[in-house]
Amino acid sequence: MIEPLDKAILTAVYVSSLDSEILPFEYLKDRITISEDSFKLKIDELIENGFVEKSDSLKLTFLGRGLLKIVLIGGVFDIVHPGHIHTLKDAKNQGDILIVVVARSSTALKINKNRKIYHDEYLRRELVSSIRYVDYAIIGREGTLYDTVEFVKPDIIALGYDQIHTEKEIAVNCSKRGISTRIIRLNTPFPGSKSAQIKEELGHSIYDI
Repeated sequence: MIEPLDKAILTAVYVSSLDSEILPFEYLKDRITISEDSFKLKIDELIENGFVEKSDSLKLTFLGRGLLKIVLIGGVFDIVHPGHIHTLKDAKNQGDILIVVVARSSTALKINKNRKIYHDEYLRRELVSSIRYVDYAIIGREGTLYDTVEFVKPDIIALGYDQIHTEKEIAVNCSKRGISTRIIRLNTPFPGSKSAQIKEELGHSIYDI
């Protein structure tokens, strides 16, 4: 059984591997109280135990990565509502690290060309990042969903209850790319809580409230 502090540090190292501008200690100190000296000592222990690369303390070894269960979930998140919060909480409970993929505006419009998007992807990412269940939010890669999946390499892909992708479709496409992951469908206690419905009922005046 790995200690919570060790897992938190491994999480920080993993997130750093997704974004080279993030240093593990900087990521960690925003979430827990830890001195830089204590962090360095812990990193040395994790290297000695074979969980962090000796030649590169910003990368996990195969053993280190194996200690973490990473969950990936995606969405537009233009208007965050109770359904989103519950879904993200549920997704986080499925593993150790929750990575959220925020869809690019161009991608969202390909799916629904009539969609009205109020915020660009950078603002939506900032909004999602502020939710406490989210360990890290990324903007989806250009191309397909599977380019992002291949980058993150999650253990679990979580689908919201009303997302159009099917479990079988995602499993087949992941398999074609040699990605081994489990796909689950999440439920919600707020089935009527949808962004499209909120926009339809309140219209553009929602931002005048």
